Amino acid sequence: MRKRLITSLGLALIGVPAILLGGIFYYLLLGTFLIGAAWEYVHLFQAVKFEPQMHVTVGGVALVTITRMFFPAFAQPAFAASILVALAYHLIIYERGRDQAALDFAITVTGITYIGWIGSYLFELRNLPEGGWWFMLVMFCVWAADSGAYSIGRAYGKHKMAPRLSPKKSWEGYAASVFTGLITGGFYVWVFKTFGNLTSDITIWQGAILGLLLGTLPTLGDLGESMIKRQSGIKDSSDIIPGHGGFFDRIDSWLWGALIGYYFLVFFIL
Repeated sequence: MRKRLITSLGLALIGVPAILLGGIFYYLLLGTFLIGAAWEYVHLFQAVKFEPQMHVTVGGVALVTITRMFFPAFAQPAFAASILVALAYHLIIYERGRDQAALDFAITVTGITYIGWIGSYLFELRNLPEGGWWFMLVMFCVWAADSGAYSIGRAYGKHKMAPRLSPKKSWEGYAASVFTGLITGGFYVWVFKTFGNLTSDITIWQGAILGLLLGTLPTLGDLGESMIKRQSGIKDSSDIIPGHGGFFDRIDSWLWGALIGYYFLVFFIL
């Protein structure tokens, strides 16, 4: 826990200025996490003898995230081109004797789509009007829910939530995640509107509903990554972030949180 907290504080010291500044600084921070997660994703499948193409997967994620952040008009063509390049590569590999090339292709495309396209909602969220505030609102809810689940689950968790996917996750921890997300959403809207310069008409109740969603659903992202790790037989995607594992371990719930937060804000607030 101590190592986890120290690392979180270090990431906050780097992350908060990048979030506030936006632009290239924000991309360098979040892009590093997403591209690093893509690299780890390929290695997880390579551990069980699949062969997603590393350069196509990582390059596709980089291309998609850059275009979604800086050149949105080219984002869909870039995404489509990445998939076609992946298919062309795996066709060649099949012709050369790799009988599992179709499955390798599916894994490559899934990595580009899930980490690259879904992950790019982290950029879409920041690029909204007053995007720095919205990013902090959404991510604070996700982080608080994750911390609540970890702390309560570790201390009081007795009823296993998904013993095959994640043996340490408990229903007690999940309940704490939902409750913490709800409280955090309402609280931070109040703080931002009272002490910050957020001009939106979002209400505390709307913030609480958003927090409830962000405490409830991003757990599926965590479990999804656990499914991949269980199949690969690896505990953490890497050990690059002390106390947190790898990039993929860190962003698994961010992917869901950014997408849910973005569409909640676009449909109901902005």
